[in-house]
Order: sequence, then structure tokens, then C-alpha cells
Amino acid sequence: MATGTEPPPAGTGVRGAGRAAIRARHLRTDRWWLAPALTAAGLLAFVVYSSWRAFANAGYYAAPYVSPFYSPCLAENCVPMKGGPNWEVFGSWWGLSPALLILVFPLGFRLTCYYYRKAYYRGFWASPPACAVAEPHRRYTGETRFPLILQNAHRYFFYAALPVAAILTYDTVLAFRDEHYAWGHMGLGTVVLLVNAVLIWAYTLSCHSCRHIVGGRLRHFSRHPVRYRLWSWAGRLNARHMQLAWASLFSVGLADLYVYLVATGVFDDPRFF
Repeated sequence: MATGTEPPPAGTGVRGAGRAAIRARHLRTDRWWLAPALTAAGLLAFVVYSSWRAFANAGYYAAPYVSPFYSPCLAENCVPMKGGPNWEVFGSWWGLSPALLILVFPLGFRLTCYYYRKAYYRGFWASPPACAVAEPHRRYTGETRFPLILQNAHRYFFYAALPVAAILTYDTVLAFRDEHYAWGHMGLGTVVLLVNAVLIWAYTLSCHSCRHIVGGRLRHFSRHPVRYRLWSWAGRLNARHMQLAWASLFSVGLADLYVYLVATGVFDDPRFF
């Protein structure tokens, strides 16, 4: 990544004729490029891993654990999951990985998330790469043109993310069974799925759209005490939205990896009882 000492081409962006003639691209002396570089590396690593697992179409069920990438399973070619969310609504015509039918919803929710917009705008598009560092683009159009105008669908993806979180919670409840589907089991996989479900809920409910839905456009909080209390709770979570975004991204990848390793026989699931 460039250090920022070289000026952008004259006549573009901040080098336009109507802007102040400052030769330096910025006056920062710290390693401002480190944060966007790490962000880009982290997001790129997850994209590569999740793409591999989404198209793998294997290793996503190890009774009683199911990968969050494949739940609910909506195609007929799904591995049978006894008692699990295996809904064959797409029939036999769908021949690709069933993960591709469900990942579009949590992926759309994260891609349009306000924090993730900031993360990949800076990490990949350099718009801008950091505070007080000018972006290299000729002009700024915001989210008024395709494809970025699709970011306005974030609220609708939030509605879709709620049932996904509920299904992952259901999967966690089913994880308290053993491989013979008898209740009373708890293994390391149960803990992994439980932590993931909690983080997914925390990230989803910390969303800016959630905060607006429960308490937005109210003129008098005193007349709506329940909504005010929900708005306050969502606000506390929203203050940790960035941390929850990364924690839930890591946990969902870890949960999928754990199920994959158990399903492919790399190791057996440790039992607590």
C-alpha cells in the first residue's frame, strides 16, 4: 500500500482547480495505512474461506451439529438432519450447494451494514483510506448510483437476518443432544454453537436499523416507555457494533470450521456430559 507521500494526479479529486494547492497528499506521520490494510486482509480471508465452504457442499453436518453456513437446508440434496431445519422447499432441481440458498441473506445484511461499509470502503476502495487522507477518486458520488445504491436495502436484510438468527438458536438447542439424538448431551461443539448464536444475536440487535425501528421517529419517549427501553438497550449494543461485527464474523467462521473438522473425522467432539 502506498505511503501517501506522492501526490495524486493534478486536476482530479482534491487536486481540482477549485481546491487549495497543497502538494502533500496528507500531513499524517503515523502508520495510517495499517488499519485499512488489516481490515482488508481480515475481510479477504473470510471471503476466501466462506466461498470455499459455501461451494464445498460437504462436511456441514456432524450429528447433532450443523454448520451455520448451511442452516436451514433448503434443497433436496441436503444431508438428512434428524430434527434439524432441513426444509426441501427447492426440490431436486437445485443441484448446487444448499449453502448458496441461505448465505445470501446474512451476507446481504453484513455487506449493507453501516460498519462493514466503512470497513470495506476504506480497506478496498480507499474511499477514504483513513481520516485526513484524501481519497484517490476523481469525485465522490456516495451511494446514489448502482451498485452502492443497493445499500438502502439494509433494513430489509435486517428483517431477513432475524429468522436466520432464530434458526441458529434452534440449531444450538438441538446441539444438546448426542449422536443418537438423545437429550442431555453437551460437547465442545455445543459451546461453539452457543457462543456463535449469542454473538449473532448481539450483532444483529446492535444494528443501526434495529435501533431506529424500535425507537425511531418518536417525539415523546415518555409516552412510549417500552419502546424507549428497547431503544436504550439497542443503543448500548450499538456502541459496541464494530466489536460485535468482528466477533460474530469470527465466531460464525469458527463454528463452520468446527463442524467441518468433526464431520470429516479430523477429531472427535470432546464431551462434557
